[in-house]
Amino acid sequence: MTYQETFERRKAELLNDKKLNLDNKKLFKQFFEYEEYKLKRINNLRKLDERCYKTLILYNHQLKNANRWFKNKAWKKLTKEEIKKVYDDLEDGKIKKSNGTPIEDRKSYYSKIFRSKPFALAGKKEIAQEVMAFYKPNQNQEVKFIWEDDFRKIVSVIIYPKQKLLSWLAFDIGENLGTLLILQKKEFIKQINQDTKESEYLVNLPKEKLKRSRTPRSETTNYRETTELLDIILRELKDDDYVFNFGMRQAQMFLDRAVKISGVKCIPQGQKPTFKDLRSSMSCNLLKKGWTSDEINARLGHKFSSRELDKYINHLAIDKQTPKKKVFDSTLAKLQMQLEEQNEKEKLQTMRIENSSKELEQQNDKIRILASNQDFVLELYEQMKKNGKLKGVLASKEAIETIKNNLNFKPE
Repeated sequence: MTYQETFERRKAELLNDKKLNLDNKKLFKQFFEYEEYKLKRINNLRKLDERCYKTLILYNHQLKNANRWFKNKAWKKLTKEEIKKVYDDLEDGKIKKSNGTPIEDRKSYYSKIFRSKPFALAGKKEIAQEVMAFYKPNQNQEVKFIWEDDFRKIVSVIIYPKQKLLSWLAFDIGENLGTLLILQKKEFIKQINQDTKESEYLVNLPKEKLKRSRTPRSETTNYRETTELLDIILRELKDDDYVFNFGMRQAQMFLDRAVKISGVKCIPQGQKPTFKDLRSSMSCNLLKKGWTSDEINARLGHKFSSRELDKYINHLAIDKQTPKKKVFDSTLAKLQMQLEEQNEKEKLQTMRIENSSKELEQQNDKIRILASNQDFVLELYEQMKKNGKLKGVLASKEAIETIKNNLNFKPE
């Protein structure tokens, strides 16, 4: 289902809801007409594209939630106290999502609903701004991420290949879930990396499937697992087929299940990992492997901070082979270290075996010498006995044992 189809369906459900306040129904309808026109004009479009409809889906979701928080009361009749209560409940974490956790994206509600066009149409924008006078967005929010080993624990308990592939793409390419779910087979091109000589895929991320703030680009896969899963999944698809046949809700459900089974938590505060966290996890893992901030920004689809660098990037495009080689070199170095450790263990084992062999050979030598000496003594005893040179106790069996136990010479 396209974003346009999803939006049209959800918009109809909202505006046709018989329980929805009639004043709010008119307000919401007026807002959608305004926003659709605005998106078309500011983006120089003749008709809305998929990215516009993705934005409208978010607005629909936020209008529906905000209306519930205000208990379906006409927004034009909201009092300052009622607006303040909802604001305070959001800030204090009393308003929660369906999973029981506080609303995290409060800034989006404030900027898109309370202090924007919807409340302006209701004549409440100035009151909302007054109520939120002390609101200060957290500019230094803590990063949530997981290390590669923890990601591998999560993906190891995912059963179905397409679900595994989506997880690997999120961690490998680092694009958001919505974009990955609408990629088609034609946007994956298999090739051989010129440095590593390994198979990889070039993933095309076209403008119409990205958030408007992201740069259209093509990224190479970094991990062998991503390539192997793409080989399996793409084999039966036609060029225009979508790679994934499920939506965001099902994707988040299987990831939640895998996270619960694996017991993996985000660093540093132990939150539950989401697909969004896999994007930041990719960044942290690439930084650890030696990628520069510019290389990572390019992979994330962000603009560079250096205007001078932008000039060269636009002309030549960023060198994507060098970063890929860093991943390969990092993996190779790790394997080499493991190989060296294994070689050391084998050397120690060989030395132990050689020492044991030497000790065994020495024991065998002693046994051979002892056996030779005993044969000599017995022969000497028999000759002396025959010649009558042994008398008394020396002629007894004890004499043999005495000679054996006190033998300190070798036969000539």
